Amino acid sequence: MTEETFEIALTVNGVHRTARAPARRLLSDLLRHDLRLTGTHVGCEHGVCGCCTVLMDGEPVRSCLMFAVTASGHEITTVEGLAGPDGTLSPVQRAFHECHALQCGFCTPGFLCTVTALLRDNPRPTEDEVLEGISGNLCRCTGYQNIVKAVHRAADLMDEES
Repeated sequence: MTEETFEIALTVNGVHRTARAPARRLLSDLLRHDLRLTGTHVGCEHGVCGCCTVLMDGEPVRSCLMFAVTASGHEITTVEGLAGPDGTLSPVQRAFHECHALQCGFCTPGFLCTVTALLRDNPRPTEDEVLEGISGNLCRCTGYQNIVKAVHRAADLMDEES
């Protein structure tokens, strides 16, 4: 007996996409396995680490906790969609690079999506607001100092661009 599948239509990184998937397929699995967008990482599979964070309608969500069918009709932005159409890195991506805010890189896509939303909502966060804003993302390598620096640097870069 085969499992029933459902048509899922969503916009991913500005492109309308469709896929068929069982009701239990996670959004992270749809992105990685069905749509081949492997930038979204899966760490703990319990929503604790933040590696799987993507933006749904601009808001950070844990894609490992969400069924893909619930994303149907929504706009999803993955780490691959943060750069400009010509490949130019976003201010957040540039800042993470400039400030060496990554080491192994596994957690980085989730941080980039989280920080993108954080700075959209709060363009000049205080140190405490940055720490609160990234508190749902875990990194086992960097010690967070450079990640915090990168958030402030991204805010500066965004100011320079406006």
